[in-house]
Amino acid sequence: MLHQIASEVFQISLLPRNGINCYIIENVLVDSGIRSSYAQIKKAVQKIPIHTHVLTHAHADHQGCSDRICAEFEVPLYCHPNEVFRTETGLVTHDYPTPHHWLAKLQQKFWAGQGHKVERTIVENDKVGNFTVVETPGHSPGHISLFREQDGVLIIGDVVTNMNVLTTVTGLRLPPPIFTTDQQRNIRSLQKLAELNPAIICFGHGPVMRNTDRRFEHFVAQCSAKM
Repeated sequence: MLHQIASEVFQISLLPRNGINCYIIENVLVDSGIRSSYAQIKKAVQKIPIHTHVLTHAHADHQGCSDRICAEFEVPLYCHPNEVFRTETGLVTHDYPTPHHWLAKLQQKFWAGQGHKVERTIVENDKVGNFTVVETPGHSPGHISLFREQDGVLIIGDVVTNMNVLTTVTGLRLPPPIFTTDQQRNIRSLQKLAELNPAIICFGHGPVMRNTDRRFEHFVAQCSAKM
């Protein structure tokens, strides 16, 4: 499913109830779902051509089709320097807190795609079109978010989800600890994002949220109080 969220911002919902999402922002593909998402992403990219592919982070549900998409559509792949190893090798679970857990093994075996060469690394304040790179480590060491100041669109990756990833019930939640390298650092990244006062938040998991009631900032404040 392809939905327009804002000017030149499109959501590709890859599982029911927005279970896994990727986005096309100003003709840049952000994330690529799991390995079996290829047909859906290819269909979207055929409708909205891309010139670059960016990863918020290189977990299996974000890099699953990166190699095939970059190869077929001949586009370069960008990520943060701390994501290069997993991006290029496809060994995506090695920095999980429990990499030998059966869920991590399942993701590596069935969700992860092959590695792909990184053309360029991107860091804090770099530009992806009109979006600014914001370093938001914690869920993974080199996690990034992307923010467009002119209309407040925030591509947040997995710093926070807008659903329970097990039950699919909608609502803001921290990412599961089993897949998160450093949750305290992740909360500090959330605090950084809250200072941007985003208007539209696009999640890796869960429906897009219009932040009219400042629900996001309230959630961050609650998380911060528990640190």
